[in-house]
Amino acid sequence: MKLTEIKRQNIIEAAVKEFREHGFHGANTTRIAKRAGVSSRTLYNHFESKDALFEAIAQIMIDRNRVMAPVPYDPDRDLKEQLVDALEKYVVVITDNETLGLNRMVNAELLRDLDRSKAFYAELMCHDYPITQLIADAMEAGTIRKADPSYAASQLLALVKTFFFWPVYLLGERQDTVGIMEDCVDMFISHYVAGEEK
Repeated sequence: MKLTEIKRQNIIEAAVKEFREHGFHGANTTRIAKRAGVSSRTLYNHFESKDALFEAIAQIMIDRNRVMAPVPYDPDRDLKEQLVDALEKYVVVITDNETLGLNRMVNAELLRDLDRSKAFYAELMCHDYPITQLIADAMEAGTIRKADPSYAASQLLALVKTFFFWPVYLLGERQDTVGIMEDCVDMFISHYVAGEEK
């Protein structure tokens, strides 16, 4: 990694800590530069403003949430098994401690700034969840009935996040989730049984 890339990464890490401690409006670029071990001039060479720095951090959060590649459907494997495998991997990604910290920091600011929140949400909606491809392929194969794959993926993830993400995000606690992932997938598949009108 080049020295400029290291400095940029140090600035971002320092900014995350500063935003967590003081919020966006209370955060100070001079303190961020000091934490990062760089001059204020170096900070502004990388990020023209505190807003630009926040936007870079928000983008990192979005990138982390889509770090998994789209999951293709395998017609030779049971759909439930494929969904459970993909969802369990996704949960590991979104409940990583560093990712949770970024989520909390960014969301705290989004709650205070509706315009920023709308822009962030619009950006987030441009990216599919990794299981969207799996669901779309299963629909195309006739394994489950056809619908909007993005909508269907959002429905399934809303179920899953209730048990696997929100307790960790809000309470810092992992619940006993034995059998719950399978139940969520069963509910999803039963709603999208091929050939049935809903």
